[in-house]
Amino acid sequence: RYKAVWLIFFILGLGTLLPWNFFMTAREYFISRLADPEMSRFWNQTSEAALSPSYLPSMFDNFMTLCAMVPLLIFTCLNSFIHQRIPQQIRILGSLVAIGLVFLVTAIMVKVVMEPLPFFVFTMISIVFINSFGAILQSSLFGLAGLLPASYTAPIMSGQGLAGTFAALAMIFSIAIGAQQPESFIGYFTTACVAIVLAIFSYILLPRMDFFRYYSMKDKTEYRVYNAELETKRDLIKKDEPNGMEQNNSKIIPIHNPDEKPSVVAIFKKLWVMAVSVCFVFTVTIGVFPSVTAKVSTVLGEGNRWGLYFIPVSCFLLFNVFDWTGRSLTALFTWPGKDSCLLPVMVALRVIFIPLFMLCNVQPRDYLPVVFSHDAWYIIFMIFFSISNGYLASLCMCFGPKKVLAHEAETAGAVMAFFLSLGLALGAAVSFLFRILI
Repeated sequence: RYKAVWLIFFILGLGTLLPWNFFMTAREYFISRLADPEMSRFWNQTSEAALSPSYLPSMFDNFMTLCAMVPLLIFTCLNSFIHQRIPQQIRILGSLVAIGLVFLVTAIMVKVVMEPLPFFVFTMISIVFINSFGAILQSSLFGLAGLLPASYTAPIMSGQGLAGTFAALAMIFSIAIGAQQPESFIGYFTTACVAIVLAIFSYILLPRMDFFRYYSMKDKTEYRVYNAELETKRDLIKKDEPNGMEQNNSKIIPIHNPDEKPSVVAIFKKLWVMAVSVCFVFTVTIGVFPSVTAKVSTVLGEGNRWGLYFIPVSCFLLFNVFDWTGRSLTALFTWPGKDSCLLPVMVALRVIFIPLFMLCNVQPRDYLPVVFSHDAWYIIFMIFFSISNGYLASLCMCFGPKKVLAHEAETAGAVMAFFLSLGLALGAAVSFLFRILI
């Protein structure tokens, strides 16, 4: 009724990535607290305060990426195996509460005077916690959505895409109002806390929905029903397979023990095409975005305000808007189908975006020539790059759990989330190579 379950999954998807995106948006706040002592006037520090080492601001981005990707990959992998032992409610609600508490502490820390090195360590620990719990939350949500029809994975992907759009708009807004006082960053972290609270209430409402209850219980009861029917028909149906498979009117029905734990390896063999595809999609995307795309210089905005807004608008906002559009399109149609060979081919063709962006006006550059210098080329590439990322990734995530049996769907969703995270980590690794080649 009123698409309530769809909307709840959308809010949960939004709550999954909105905190991390707002964390990245506040990058200037973190660097300013690690910068030279001129910034100390914002924090009411005394003249005895220690000077910030110059290497802390310069190393912030590298360490932020490292502290984000490694826990994300590790905990997504762990969740693929431990999700059968830890109840779903504990994994999802516990992760949401933990992330909310981290942001609450981060908001309080805005008013707390702290020397640069301890603040740097505190920030990195916060990033590790956010991405560790975020990994468990994300893979648990995809596993939960795997119990429902394929279209219910789309709102999670769509919500995640919208989270990036909010972050990009926040970045543009901060530029529009000029240099911000550090206290204004409390608003960023408070907004993330509000989003987490909304996600918690949404998840609490989910079990009250008849639609969700039907599908979440279906996988626990349908095989007992199958077995009961088979018992009554045991003498009437000819057994065609010795391994527990019986055929009735050309329909093969598996006899499954509902207490048996699904095998991760066996499930991977069924959906490996979708898993590898979603991994490759994000490897290509993170390989050039934003390490290469954010270094492109405008030829139309030199000396005017367009130069100030070029990257925030053409890179971050454009990517997130069309990525969200691509993710949302899967709610309208799912072409090509889950068994089509065209889907992995389309995923593989995205590799063309790597040389296209490398041949744009990326500065500085040492080896490659500039072939696509005009801003219009860059914007066109970005539109197709982002919409294909959102659409193909969402399609793979929707189809993955539908390649397995109903009782294996939750594990399949967790496996797909692991390969999504693996793609992010591989993309972050190869991005250094792509940047060096330019």
